[in-house]
Amino acid sequence: MFESKYSKVLTVILIIVIVAIIGLLGFLAYDYYQKYAITTDTSDFVDNFEGDVQDQQNENTTENETTGDDPLNQIESAQSSGNGTTKVTYKGFGVLGTMQIPATNLKYPILEKVTKKSIETAVAFLYGSGINQSGNSVIIGHNYRNGLFFSNNKKLNIGDKIYITDNDGNQLTYTIYNKFETTPEDTSFYQRDTGGKPEITLSTCTDDSKARLIIFAKAE
Repeated sequence: MFESKYSKVLTVILIIVIVAIIGLLGFLAYDYYQKYAITTDTSDFVDNFEGDVQDQQNENTTENETTGDDPLNQIESAQSSGNGTTKVTYKGFGVLGTMQIPATNLKYPILEKVTKKSIETAVAFLYGSGINQSGNSVIIGHNYRNGLFFSNNKKLNIGDKIYITDNDGNQLTYTIYNKFETTPEDTSFYQRDTGGKPEITLSTCTDDSKARLIIFAKAE
């Protein structure tokens, strides 16, 4: 009698353990798939980014019609009003440029607005003078602790390079010169004297989400 009850308890425990393992494996598989899909999409976008282009009217229409199931179909375009250019978007969000950080294998479009959805898609422009413009520009990204977005910013060091390409197709090289943690409420460094040169600030959460990891970089 006792052995029968003991066996039932062990069976229940075994079932619970198996279900937990299956659930964990499913979660890990989904996390890997999400990371792979986002990284592949954003890398392809950055590799093919040319910025805003002049509208070619019929030529553009013909080209768009022949792309079919192009694997880069996440690169969309929307006609901007009255300026004869085609504005590049990524998954429905306007794009200001792209960012590449070789030290962490990062390649992302820089989205023009910070919303809940936009920063679940790429990194985004929060504040400042504008991409590759004189003055400071703040760019934020999530730290999911899985390699996505700015998760690996903690691995960056003074002297590492950041490459920013704007919508005019101009690429500037930025060198990291400061890295520190601060409170989530601190915005004192948003406006700072850059000596008339372009600078960028990368902002993300620390691993425990209690503070912000801040990185300063200036154009060469």
